[in-house]
Amino acid sequence: MSNISADSNSAAASPGPAAVAQFFIPAAASLQERRPRTLKHGDTFAVFDHNGDALSGPGSPEGLFHRDTRYLSHLYLTITGQRPMLLSSTLRDDNATLTCDLTNPDQFDDKGRLVLGHDTIHLRRSRFLWNACCYERLAVRNYDERRQHVRIQIAFDADFADLFEVRGTARARRGRHLPAVIEQDSILLSYIGLDDRKRSTRLSFMPEPTEIRSDLVTFDLHLEPHETKSLFIQIGCDQTSADRLSRLSFFLALRDARRALRASSSRAALIATSNEIFNEVSRRSVSDLYMLLTDKAEGPYPYAGIPWFSTVFGRDALITALQTLWLDPEIARGVLGYLAANQATTLDPASDAEPGKILHETRYGEMAELGEVPFGRYYGSVDSTPLFVMLAGAYLQRTGDLATVDRLLPYVEAALTWIDEYGDRDSDGFVEYGRLTEEGLINQAWKDSHDSVFHADGTLARGPIAIAEVQAYVYGAWQSAAEIFRRTGRPERAASFLARAEGLRRAFDVSFFDEELGTYVLALDGDKRPCRVRSSNAGHTLFTGIAYPERVQQLTRTLMSASSFCGWGIRTIPSTEARYNPMSYHNGSIWPHDNALIASGLARFGYRVEAARIFEGLFAAATYIDLRRLPELLCGMPRQRARGPTFYPVACSPQAWAAAAPLSLLQSCLGLDFDPNGPLISFNMPRLPSFLDEVILRRLLIGGGSADVAIRRSGGQVVVDVINRQGNVQVLITA
Repeated sequence: MSNISADSNSAAASPGPAAVAQFFIPAAASLQERRPRTLKHGDTFAVFDHNGDALSGPGSPEGLFHRDTRYLSHLYLTITGQRPMLLSSTLRDDNATLTCDLTNPDQFDDKGRLVLGHDTIHLRRSRFLWNACCYERLAVRNYDERRQHVRIQIAFDADFADLFEVRGTARARRGRHLPAVIEQDSILLSYIGLDDRKRSTRLSFMPEPTEIRSDLVTFDLHLEPHETKSLFIQIGCDQTSADRLSRLSFFLALRDARRALRASSSRAALIATSNEIFNEVSRRSVSDLYMLLTDKAEGPYPYAGIPWFSTVFGRDALITALQTLWLDPEIARGVLGYLAANQATTLDPASDAEPGKILHETRYGEMAELGEVPFGRYYGSVDSTPLFVMLAGAYLQRTGDLATVDRLLPYVEAALTWIDEYGDRDSDGFVEYGRLTEEGLINQAWKDSHDSVFHADGTLARGPIAIAEVQAYVYGAWQSAAEIFRRTGRPERAASFLARAEGLRRAFDVSFFDEELGTYVLALDGDKRPCRVRSSNAGHTLFTGIAYPERVQQLTRTLMSASSFCGWGIRTIPSTEARYNPMSYHNGSIWPHDNALIASGLARFGYRVEAARIFEGLFAAATYIDLRRLPELLCGMPRQRARGPTFYPVACSPQAWAAAAPLSLLQSCLGLDFDPNGPLISFNMPRLPSFLDEVILRRLLIGGGSADVAIRRSGGQVVVDVINRQGNVQVLITA
């Protein structure tokens, strides 16, 4: 993610080899090569291979993780001493369960004679997560005409590695593993960390295994012709009790897990189109989004991504909430509530915290507890705070929920104060960032790699750095503040924030727009020298509207030029720049969320043709991707005829703001907007991308009512029909 609080490249920002290792994500094991199967519920996620195993080894990201610790590092199933052959491996469309279909390979006796032909025994592994437990049903069926003896063995281990260890950080010392506690039908594996906290994994089995050891269980099954027998497995993280596993407990947990997922996803508007492949993309996007949601006391909160970022990130959740505000405003309400509750109130250099600043990320593992990494509760992002104010204003405009925004007002005030007192470090009118200690992230905008901010000759910029998109977000924050104060009866303050926004707009244009480049420069360095680099960052000025209308045509031309738009999307920097590398994290790659924000900005200024081109490129990429799931990022290689995109090896997938990108792109092309005062749903200059002839949106909620609409291509026009209406909702179409 950009959500990369601690990404491979950002790590190198810190001085010295030890610091480089601290936050490094090695690319020794490609996630794209493994194409793992992922599950998540709450603070627990799992990464398995296609067989349903978790294979331990150097660089392996597989296993069962809970609150930033790997509670199961190895899981390996064999039948008659051999690994079964894969038939298929699928996630349900709603991500509720993983199903792996396997079969036996040929089995020979000591003399080399075939005693069991392949494809005789069928194994089906059905697995899901619920309340910090991984549940599995293993159904074994004999398709032979003869009675068969089948030996199933499952090897396992729990290394209790901190997530940052899994990501490649070496530690001089670790805690200690306790002896396994073995019972007739369960095993307890435990570890006491250097933080003096005991972490335990309990593996329970039903029926009782034939043999049970500290690292292996054996089941001897006697199967009559066409008979099926089931084994049940439960792997619990820090279970306080040892309740016996049963068939009933498995199916009750499965029922509850599916009900909870249905209940949360039922809030979302429904999307159906004329293109079945896009329907698969949108269904997967919605399913991934709701799988990544984690229920907090304040409401639903989207964790950033699996495997490296399955935790709270401020920036990522704020952008995800903005992208999905049309689909489900409850996500935005949950994000705002949680981030307000965790807003910084004191100055703490170790965590880059300053009063009023909004959270960057939280971590719960042993290394965070000990301060070996600074991310226990870390505030090192410059953009989360203005984005928080922006989201509060956007939420109010979308819902009219003045009561919630009124409760958030003290936190909005504190965020606005942070922008003035801490964000603008040198009182020049721009917001800059710079870490407060050597352990913090050196770059604290969304492109937080160590080499993502540089001058035209490739020289890295020295901070404090005023980066282009953050000024755009501050502009958006002040406009949102004006709307909030206007709605809460303080017109004088509203007028002052509008004036400040306009002043920033003028100053930004003078200091950042470069006529020769045809775009806004990437940043101003610590000496106020412009980083004369073309970048996707400039596209975010369209998103918030800080760009003057007379600049938009030239800026659009630069963003959509052949060196920048490669066919799949807009690169983070074009191929003309000194540090361009299409395989890098931030210097030439393609990020779906970045493109979605740019497309939203293009649509804002009426450039829906260009927004549709971005949509078409990312949709084309999704057609080549497993599960139709857009990853965190793609390599920026040029699109070629009859060839798919080039994948980034350690990109998170699923990832919240990548999942939300197609949903945001659809809104941008349709010009979809809401006014709760009407209540009114509007379509401003709607345009359908080339791959869609019809879009049906159901359950668009607004002002206590809802509407179902169909958007269809009719000759050279796009028409909108109201299919159903609840309440007095109006639907307006403007050409």
